[in-house]
Amino acid sequence: MALNYDQAVEKYEPTLGLEVHVELNTKSKMFCGCATEFGASPNTQTCPICLGLPGALPVVNAKAIESSILIGLALNCSIAPFSRFARKNYFYPDMPKNFQTSQYDEPICVNGYLDVEIETEEGPKQFRVEIERVHMEEDTGKSLHVGGATGRIHGADYSLLDYNRAGIPLVEIVTKIVAGTGKYAPQVARAYVTELRDILRSLGVSDVKMEQGSMRCDVNLSLAPVGSGQLGTRSETKNVNSLRSVERAVIGEVIRQSNRLEAGERIVQETRHFQEESGQTRSGRSKEQAEDYRYFPEPDLVPVAPAADWIEELRATLPEKPSTRRKRLQEAWNVPAKEMEAMVNAELLDVVEETIGLGAEPTRARSWWLGEVSRLANEREVSPTTLITSAQVAEVIALIESGELTDKLARQVVEGVVAGEGTPRQVIDQRGLKVVSDDGALMAAIEAAIAAQPDTAERVRGGNLPAAGALIGAVMKATGGQADAAKVRELLLKHLGQG
Repeated sequence: MALNYDQAVEKYEPTLGLEVHVELNTKSKMFCGCATEFGASPNTQTCPICLGLPGALPVVNAKAIESSILIGLALNCSIAPFSRFARKNYFYPDMPKNFQTSQYDEPICVNGYLDVEIETEEGPKQFRVEIERVHMEEDTGKSLHVGGATGRIHGADYSLLDYNRAGIPLVEIVTKIVAGTGKYAPQVARAYVTELRDILRSLGVSDVKMEQGSMRCDVNLSLAPVGSGQLGTRSETKNVNSLRSVERAVIGEVIRQSNRLEAGERIVQETRHFQEESGQTRSGRSKEQAEDYRYFPEPDLVPVAPAADWIEELRATLPEKPSTRRKRLQEAWNVPAKEMEAMVNAELLDVVEETIGLGAEPTRARSWWLGEVSRLANEREVSPTTLITSAQVAEVIALIESGELTDKLARQVVEGVVAGEGTPRQVIDQRGLKVVSDDGALMAAIEAAIAAQPDTAERVRGGNLPAAGALIGAVMKATGGQADAAKVRELLLKHLGQG
């Protein structure tokens, strides 16, 4: 009988290794001046250098070096006083030079770590993921396989090549062996990539959009019998492009490998591809022997030797660690962990903090950004922060708290701002969105509602207070939703002898 995940981790100990590739958000490529804009027409952002034409000489992007050092510092790495580039030789259709300019035995950052915390059955637990190296390289181009059912080369009618991405600055962050996670290996892998993504975003070195490929993870996993102290044969699941998929890839490989071992079969060292639909991986290419990339020093580039004082200047610019910031804000705002996680995942933490900084009450600020603004953004398939500013949301909240708007009217104001009708105050004036607070006008609407529903009014007089909802609803309808429902209830119950 096939083992499920829980059964598998009772018998086998998983060992992880994670390699994360990050495209840096520099304006130009790693070794030339070509633009790096995402989504440009194919092959419009190329030149003799990134196409590897004879006689073209590369020049290192200084901003990419700075970004790489910042990443290393944020990951507690040592910054090498001397590092150099190498040529990594292999044939691949979307490598126009037939070699990749990368770093090999002398990377720019080494020996770091990143602590992550996950929830376990015993409560919160911290794991340290040690970083082996952070090195710079250039990205490859992109192949588009046309025809066939899978979008991959097998079964395709033909392939197209887009070299726009070839040469874009890339940083690869490689962990050391991550052992001792036990059954929590999937959660540790996801937590590590999540924290790493947040750090990179806080540094401003990448947009870390996994769905666009600007951050992608290779998941290495092996199994060995529990207590054996050995390492098994690893598989490498390539280019996993979402946090959820990182977790699912680990689970899928634990199940697959454990069942092969149970059947007396051996694990083949190979690359594999994650399948979103099933959560399983499928075989890519065998890596039984270490591939001979024939690395040798890049003769056209000088070594990178950052000055010690420059490194310290960069260290002084490091922002607060995302995990530290989240804990600080969570305590200050008294927000549940799940809601904090929702803000982080929606990339709204910054704008919520800005809104609160402008005077908005924390609960209301979170509620508006995660609620109405996010709803409008989802309808338009855009980011919430492109629709409305923190200052405008703070103004709407202030108008609610002053009594000038009800929540219902405030939603109409936000819709108007999003529709381009002006500032919140301009939308209020143009749409005539004013709370009806005059007691005389409200009492007239209340008496009309009572006259229309005398039986309901009698039930309220008799102490059936929930029945007042129908009368309040009638008043709100009569006032076009512009009355303060709480005040209507107060006046209504007092009028019917229940106040």
